[in-house]
Amino acid sequence: MIELDHVLIAVADLDAAAADLDRRAGLASVAGGRHEAWGTANRIVPLGATYLELIAIVDPKLAATTTVGRWIERTAKGRPMGWVLRTTDIDAVTDRLGLTAVAGSRLTPDGRTLTWRTAGIDEASAEPSLPFFIEWGPGTPHPGTASVAHRAGAVRLAGIDVTGDGERLVAWLGDVRLGDGRLPVAVTAGEPRVRGVRLATDSGERVIEAV
Repeated sequence: MIELDHVLIAVADLDAAAADLDRRAGLASVAGGRHEAWGTANRIVPLGATYLELIAIVDPKLAATTTVGRWIERTAKGRPMGWVLRTTDIDAVTDRLGLTAVAGSRLTPDGRTLTWRTAGIDEASAEPSLPFFIEWGPGTPHPGTASVAHRAGAVRLAGIDVTGDGERLVAWLGDVRLGDGRLPVAVTAGEPRVRGVRLATDSGERVIEAV
């Protein structure tokens, strides 16, 4: 199984970005935690089966040495940075694409440890029209299911618009089809990036766009 997991949004300050997102779009968020290996931290905007991840640098010295930290640094703040696909068999993904899975974890504010394995972060950082892949660890609750009340009402991730090389993206995804219910992603030719994220709310569609 491969399906959309979340979208990363680079921000300069987590609390300020969360307040701005609530004010502009009626979207609430919850504290995530620190990525000790990356020098970053996050907040989560739960959307059920998916979520938005507000991610910021909190240890500039360490972040400057990591792929994710450098990716955040060169991304316009408050804009979509990358997207992530969830899989139940990341080893199959790594075998197909010649990647290496890397274990990760973070401690939540309530003391739980979330674990995962990722693959393809270096490639997605260099070419943001490509997603990277994540397999959540056994017993790890999915961040999108966190309890939250959005002022916008019921919210779901309706789609992602990316620009880049469509043939390259299709090859990267393998047998997964773009545009279906599990992967509502549209790609057009252009510089590789996430151009926008479309959210369906009770009051209509809201879009978080790149510069």
